Amino acid sequence: MNKQTKPFNSLTSKINKENSSERLLSLDALRGFDMFWIMGGAAFFIRLSELTGAPALQWWANQLTHAEWHGFQAYDMIFPLFLFISGVSFPFSAKKRVKMGNGRNTLYKHIFKRGLLLVLLGILYNNGVSFDFENMRYASVLGRIGLAWMFAALLFMNTRKTGTRVIWFWGILFFYWLLFILFKAPDLGDQDHFSMRGNIASYIDRLLLPGRFCCFEFGDNEGILAVISATATGLLGILTGEFLSSKLRPMKKVTYMVVAGIFLLFVGQAWNLVFPINKILWSSSFVCWVGGISILLMALFYLVIDVWKQRKWTFFFVVIGMNPLTIYLANRIIRWNSATEFAFAGIADLFPETWSPLIMSVGHIAIGWMFLYFLYKHKIFLRI
Repeated sequence: MNKQTKPFNSLTSKINKENSSERLLSLDALRGFDMFWIMGGAAFFIRLSELTGAPALQWWANQLTHAEWHGFQAYDMIFPLFLFISGVSFPFSAKKRVKMGNGRNTLYKHIFKRGLLLVLLGILYNNGVSFDFENMRYASVLGRIGLAWMFAALLFMNTRKTGTRVIWFWGILFFYWLLFILFKAPDLGDQDHFSMRGNIASYIDRLLLPGRFCCFEFGDNEGILAVISATATGLLGILTGEFLSSKLRPMKKVTYMVVAGIFLLFVGQAWNLVFPINKILWSSSFVCWVGGISILLMALFYLVIDVWKQRKWTFFFVVIGMNPLTIYLANRIIRWNSATEFAFAGIADLFPETWSPLIMSVGHIAIGWMFLYFLYKHKIFLRI
C-alpha cells in the first residue's frame, strides 16, 4: 500500500465503522448561537441593559465589545468559536463524502477549494466590487477561517493517530510562542515583544501584507502570522469532532470534554503569565483559553440537545446555524436598518421613547431571522 494513502485510509476505516448518519443538531444550534451575537444579539442585550440598568445585564453588555489589546471579553469568542465549530464539522462532512465514494482526491480538492474561496469571499466582503487594488484590504475573518481550517484539515488527513494530532496541536502553539520570544519588530523601536508596535506579527503585516490594515495602525486584526496559531484552533475543533464521532457512551463524551475544557482553561491562564491572552495576536494562551470555552459550550449543547433530547428550544438557533455564511455576507450587503425601520418604527412609536432602541433591536433580529427562515423552509443553504 502506498504510504501516502495510509492516513486517509485510517480516516476512512474509522468513519465507515459508524452506522449513524444523523446530523449533530447540537452543532447546528451552537453555530446559530454563535452567529446570533453578530446578527443583532449583542445590540439587543446592550439596549436591554441601558433600559433596565440591571447590574448583571450591564456586566454582560460590557462583555459585548472586543478587548482593545491584551485581555479577553466574551465578544472575542465569536470568531474562534466559529473556526472551532468549522473544525468539529469536518469529520462528519468527510464521512458523508467517503460514503458517497468520492475518494481521497475529491476530498483534497474540496479542502483547497473551500479554503481559497473563503479567502476570496473575505476580500469581497471587505472591499465590495473594487479594482483599487493598492488600497484594498486583503486580510479578513473569512480568509483566516478558510486558511486555518484548510491547514488543520490537511494535518488531520495526513496523520494516522490521535496522539500525533495532539502533538501537532501543542507543537504549533509552542512554535508560535517561540516566534514571539525570539523575534520582535525591528522598525519602530519598541522593545516589548507583545506590544502593538513591537510584536513580530504586526511587523510581518507591515512587511508583507499589501493594501490597507484593519483595525489598528501597526498591523491587521486578521494578519498573516496568526494563521499559524489559528490552525491549532481549527485542529482542536477537528479533534473534538473526531471524538464526538467515536463509539463512546454519550455521557462519557460529555465528561471527557468537560475535563479537556477545564484543562485548557487552566493552561490558557497559566500561559497568560508569559504570553498574554490576545485575540489580535491569536496568542497561544488565547487559543487555549477560547478552546477551553469552546469545548465546554460544545459539551453543554451536546448534553442538552443530543443526550437529553431537549430540542424544542433549539429551532431559533438552528435556523441561523444552517446558513451562517449567508447571514454573515448579508450583514455586509443588505440594508437591514432600512427594513427594520420600515417594519418596526411604527410599533416603536407606540411605546415610550426610552423603549425605542430595544424594540428596534428586536426588529433587527426578527427581520434577519425571517430572512433565514425563508431560506430554511425552501432548503436554500449557502455552503462552500
